Amino acid sequence: MRLISGVWHLRGWFRLIVVVATLSAGDLHRWNPPMSVNGQKPNIILIMADDVGWNDVGWHNRDIATPNLNALVESGVELRSSYVTSLCSPSRAALLTGIYPFKLGLQHGVLKATKPHGLPLNVTLLPERLRRLGYATHMIGKWHLGFCNWAYTPTYRGFDTFFGFYTGQQDYFRHTTDGGYDFRYNKKVFRPKTKRYSTTTFGKHAADVIYNHKRPGPLFIYLALQAAHAPLQVPQKFEDLHRNITNQRRRKFAGMVAAADEAVGEIMTALRKSNMHKNTLIVFLSDNGATPLGAGNNWPLRGGKSTLWEGGTRVPSFIWGKMLKVRTPMIHRGMIHVVDWYPTVIAAAGGKPEAERDIDGIVQWDMLRLGLPSNRTQFVYNINRITGSAALRMGKFKLIEGNPGFNSDWIPPASEKDDDLKLLKQNFRFHRRSFNQTLLYNVEDDEIESNDLSHTYPDVVARMRQILEAYRRQEVEPFNPKKVRKALPKFWDGTWSPGWCR
Repeated sequence: MRLISGVWHLRGWFRLIVVVATLSAGDLHRWNPPMSVNGQKPNIILIMADDVGWNDVGWHNRDIATPNLNALVESGVELRSSYVTSLCSPSRAALLTGIYPFKLGLQHGVLKATKPHGLPLNVTLLPERLRRLGYATHMIGKWHLGFCNWAYTPTYRGFDTFFGFYTGQQDYFRHTTDGGYDFRYNKKVFRPKTKRYSTTTFGKHAADVIYNHKRPGPLFIYLALQAAHAPLQVPQKFEDLHRNITNQRRRKFAGMVAAADEAVGEIMTALRKSNMHKNTLIVFLSDNGATPLGAGNNWPLRGGKSTLWEGGTRVPSFIWGKMLKVRTPMIHRGMIHVVDWYPTVIAAAGGKPEAERDIDGIVQWDMLRLGLPSNRTQFVYNINRITGSAALRMGKFKLIEGNPGFNSDWIPPASEKDDDLKLLKQNFRFHRRSFNQTLLYNVEDDEIESNDLSHTYPDVVARMRQILEAYRRQEVEPFNPKKVRKALPKFWDGTWSPGWCR
């Protein structure tokens, strides 16, 4: 029996049974050869948006103008149960390693520009694996996985080229943050001759990479969009697409998402003109839920960015490609976690993901291309020994221990009132309360997490706690080094630059 965990009904009574067995790598990482055109490996474009919530895309909310993304959803597979971590750096680390962040020391907060650490150097990243499979690998956009030493930066971690910025956020036009300039083309500081909105710049560069790609070798692009992270900045033409949104901050945010959509449109045009669209696989997801303080929205889900609630961890996502053998459009409700993309992309590229023995990701290629059930039955939202919080999903149940996060409400989209931001800040402060308790939800039937079942199913809570405790024993010490003054831009000609840590 290939059963890791299961939910059984017996004599009308619910019992959760966990079967522990020794499974081969092939059992855990089932895969099939890639489905491509003319026997060629598929081109793969992995797009990660920034702080885009459940209610911030056109296929969930008609008020948001995302026609290019909508078109891909309507001819692809929408993933209704796509999960990430609740913060930026941890999700990006999980995406590129297939490993839970609490095993990498990245479970507490994001990587800070003046702290000497990064994504551990002893793990193999997705672009490194793809390069071994013959792929040209390019990264565009936001890195946010460390840069104090050149060894942490993209072109040392498997990417042939890098066009973007190292830190977590910046001005969309000036490319500055915290007193320093941050824009690189490979290792060199890049200063565009004309000032252009970064989302537009990244989209056009991705298109140029496609136009200049030397075939027949396959292409991999990791496009980590800056949109729609703070600050709220967008060219007026994108804001004007949302005149129906009366709240100015929300209108600007919607415009930022629309700019990201236009960037995707540039990519699709380049693929068609280069006759590459029939053999290209596109994956889209956000790095975490939206933060209402930033004008994003996760309605009707509870909570947001930096919380363990569904609003912080369940994100809009889809996959598109002519090699998918499902009848589209399709909505798939099977669980897929951000760590799954690592082995799944390797499988799609014709690699052997069963060789990856120390990852948490599960191959979901058959789920995606054939519409089969998900291979995943459980996952860990996060474990953080500093805050004492943790959460586990198993089957239809979700267990939360400790504080889920400071913003634990259900927040609808902002209205036209000028004091909306003030009210949100008051709500945020109000919810900085302690949740020193255990919560249990049936998130299949109660996706908005409104009905705590911990007292109804104490046996389920007890068993899930045991499983969570086993995961806790795998947690490593969170990296939280002290700030280094030498990191400041004034020591590096006004730029955020590597070279100040070992």
